[in-house]
Amino acid sequence: MKRVSFAEFGGPDVLRLEDAEEPHAGPGRIRVAVRAAGVNPVDWRIREGQFQQVRPIELPAGVGQDAAGVVDEVGAGVDGVEVGDHVFGRGSSTYAELAVLAAWAPVPEGLTFEEAAGYPSVVETALRIISQAGVRPGQTLLVSGASGGVGSAVLQIARDWGITVIGTAGAANQDYLRSLGALATTYGEGWVERVRGLGQVDAALDLAGSGVIRELVELTGDPDKVVSIADRDAPDLGVRFSGVTGDVPRALVAAADLISRGKLHIPVEKTYALAEAATAHIDSQAGHTRGRRVIVV
Repeated sequence: MKRVSFAEFGGPDVLRLEDAEEPHAGPGRIRVAVRAAGVNPVDWRIREGQFQQVRPIELPAGVGQDAAGVVDEVGAGVDGVEVGDHVFGRGSSTYAELAVLAAWAPVPEGLTFEEAAGYPSVVETALRIISQAGVRPGQTLLVSGASGGVGSAVLQIARDWGITVIGTAGAANQDYLRSLGALATTYGEGWVERVRGLGQVDAALDLAGSGVIRELVELTGDPDKVVSIADRDAPDLGVRFSGVTGDVPRALVAAADLISRGKLHIPVEKTYALAEAATAHIDSQAGHTRGRRVIVV
C-alpha cells in the first residue's frame, strides 16, 4: 500500500510517498480503507519534531491522525461495527491507503468522506479548550485566529451552548466568522480596542500562536481564563497550553449530534492527493485557512 512518511525531522520536503507494509487492526482497533484524511497543525508540528521531548516517536514514521473511510478489518473485542461500514475517527498514519483507528463513529448521514475526515481532532480540541477556559452560558468568549478548523468548531459549539463569541481573523474571513454566529473583527494594529468595542471578554482562546497572549490576559483580566493550543511559551505568562488529547469517542458522538441537528458545519477549503502532502503542510503552516484542508486518497 501507499503511505506518506518521513525518516527525519524537518520541513515539508522530508515527506515521502512510499510503499509500506499494510497495518492490521489489533485488539480494540479497526482498520479502514482510507477515503480522506484530515490535515491538522499537529501533523506538521510532529514532522518538525516539536513534541519529541514530551511525545517521542521513532523514525521513520507515518503522518496524520484523522480519517474517514470504509471498515475492512475488525480487531478482537470490537463490537458494533462491521466490514463495509462507513466511519470517521482518529488513529495513526492516516495519510495512507489503509490506516488503523483507535476511536471511530459512523459517518453522519449526508456527509461525504472528505467532509467527515475534517471533524475528529478539531471537535475534540474545541470541546476540550472551551471547557478548560471555564466559560459559561451567557458569557463571552474571545477566539484569536478563529477561521480555521478548530476555530470554526469552537464558534459553533460555543454558540450552541449559549456563549457569545468574538472572533478575530483576516479581513477576507470576516463574513465567514459572522456566518458562524460570531462578532467578528480583524487582527493587526488596534485589535485590542476593536475587541473591547464589541463587549466584555470573560475568557479567551489562542488558536494561531501569533504572540497575543499578553493581550488576551489583559482583556480577560485573568491568565486562568486564557488557553492556547499554538503558543508553547504561554505557560511563561501563567496561561495553560493545551496539547494533551481528551476524550475522542465523546467528541465523535458530539460531532455527529451537532451535525445531525444542523449546528455544526465545517467547510472543506481545499483537497490534496497523497502525493501533495507536502503542499498541504505548507498551506496549513501558512494559516489563513477557512475551514478544513483534507487529503483525498
